[in-house]
Amino acid sequence: MVGTTSGAESIADGQTRRWTRPALLGRTPSDGALVRAARRGSEAAVEQLFDRHWDAAYRAALLVTGDRAAAEDIAQEAFLAALRALPRFDTRRPLRPWLHRIVVNRAIDWARARALRGEVGGEATTAAAATGRPGDDPIDEDVVEALRRLTVDQRAVVVMRYLLDLTPGEIARALDLPRGTVNSRLRRGLDALGDDLRGGGAHDA
Repeated sequence: MVGTTSGAESIADGQTRRWTRPALLGRTPSDGALVRAARRGSEAAVEQLFDRHWDAAYRAALLVTGDRAAAEDIAQEAFLAALRALPRFDTRRPLRPWLHRIVVNRAIDWARARALRGEVGGEATTAAAATGRPGDDPIDEDVVEALRRLTVDQRAVVVMRYLLDLTPGEIARALDLPRGTVNSRLRRGLDALGDDLRGGGAHDA
């Protein structure tokens, strides 16, 4: 909007508080309708977008990083970055893959940086922690631990495919990779997970 500050921009530019989830009443609008309302200055629309997408974003960041504090920071920073970019977002595109691309790419960068520093995890992921809200189905503890033993690249594509339910094509676009590379990482990641869960040996990158 020319000459005004949208609700999305004002919230993204000025607030770094921990978000709270508002109660949602009435019928549920589409993501596109919420984006358009946010551009017009509706803070309620911004809150509904957050409420709708926070859980999956946080869980994805958590499973990629293996660190609860980092996952919360990454998911929140990704939401703020997305809010700043809403005025440029093409509402003909689905919002979910675009938002999750921001989350997962930031989580990958964080995990790679930690690996280069030779650090171990902070607050490690557990099955109970790998949920968004209380009452969400936890991820099996053995699966969580097996995911943590994958390479960062394998872990990211497995999480995007089976937690975020993105297609291989959407993952390829999100990570700016050839689709064949995504399929290869998925296959190797799933093979490694299967070996691990069966008590198998080491897995390749």
